Amino acid sequence: MRTITVRLTKRVLVEGKGLRFCPAVYSANGRVKPDYVKVDGQEQHHPEGSYYLDYGDMNGKRQRPPAGKDAADAENKRKQMEQRLAALAAAKAAGIEVAPDTPKQNTERLLVNAVQSYLDEIKLTKKLKTHQAYKTALDYFLEGCKKPTLDDIERKDLVRYRVFLRDKKNLTDRTAWNKFSNLMTFLKAHGVRGLARKEDWPQYVEEVPEVYDAEELDKFFAECTAQERLYFEFFLMTGMREQEVMHQTWKSLDFTRNVVRMRHLPKGTLPNDADYEWKPKAYKEREIRVPQKLMDALKKWKSERDSKCPLLFPTRGCRPKMDFLDVCKAVARRAELDDENFWLHKFRATFATTALRKGNDLTTVQHWLGHSDLASTMRYLRPNDSPEVQEKVESMWETTTAGK
Repeated sequence: MRTITVRLTKRVLVEGKGLRFCPAVYSANGRVKPDYVKVDGQEQHHPEGSYYLDYGDMNGKRQRPPAGKDAADAENKRKQMEQRLAALAAAKAAGIEVAPDTPKQNTERLLVNAVQSYLDEIKLTKKLKTHQAYKTALDYFLEGCKKPTLDDIERKDLVRYRVFLRDKKNLTDRTAWNKFSNLMTFLKAHGVRGLARKEDWPQYVEEVPEVYDAEELDKFFAECTAQERLYFEFFLMTGMREQEVMHQTWKSLDFTRNVVRMRHLPKGTLPNDADYEWKPKAYKEREIRVPQKLMDALKKWKSERDSKCPLLFPTRGCRPKMDFLDVCKAVARRAELDDENFWLHKFRATFATTALRKGNDLTTVQHWLGHSDLASTMRYLRPNDSPEVQEKVESMWETTTAGK
């Protein structure tokens, strides 16, 4: 019976030779030494790169599936693969019919391969932030699940993942739910369905979005410089996300109609970086109606800016401004407000809640916010807890017997 040996290698950058697959180094106790490889017979420390399994499959063809960046985890995958291949070889020698051990079938259904392939696709089709979210969720799953293939995954592995997120990673309930959801999307894309029950998902309480009240905003804007005031009035009166504000250009403004457009920032827009590109969330462009006073302030701002830079709020080098949150908290401190209660997304929540309370219909506000579903917009239909509500409550009972 043929014995298949699975070796652990790491692809590292070797001086003068570029990227090479080098064998991992093991200690005297048999454990893999993290980030150490043999280069031309000599041990070298290489923290960069990822681990790969290296073996010849049942058909004698060389395979090199990825095994991640963690040495211990990669070694576990090596052992699992060796055990699986030994079992397949034993079954074949005993005359037991097994699924064909073709390179395509084995490599595509291996969990580590499926994860890597899926992340590569996400990286090509989604934003960097989305790719990172999926990568973290799937890395956590690989860390906690030792099953070699997608077909080996059972319901108990998903339950263990939920517990792993809670107890090992100490994630909040909402964050754990997001990670679990990312995993389920990955499994669904690979035809693995129906394993998780409703009670298997992490549970969380949907929090009411926090908004700024009028008094907070008055104190905040009173301490703003003219430039800072324009920054945060733009956040407040457009309801845009931070990344959207960062990538606004003068071409996005329609001064005739008082409209701000949320548009794609194509390559070549920035004069100092021809390869820089940005796309709005869900790749959806939209228009937002804004008040005249904001457009007037933007006209004045434009007259004072470098006409060669297309961005509304650039750095001196015509790059997207990335410190809005730091500026926001600095203003709050100057106003003697608790800076822990001031963050950028709260302006967006205030915009949404104000727009709905002023009678704008849900569909319009959904469009302004760029939400894919109406449920996301409806979260901002929160109860009004302003002082005026108490006055209305008092007036409700003024003429009744109970109120006398």
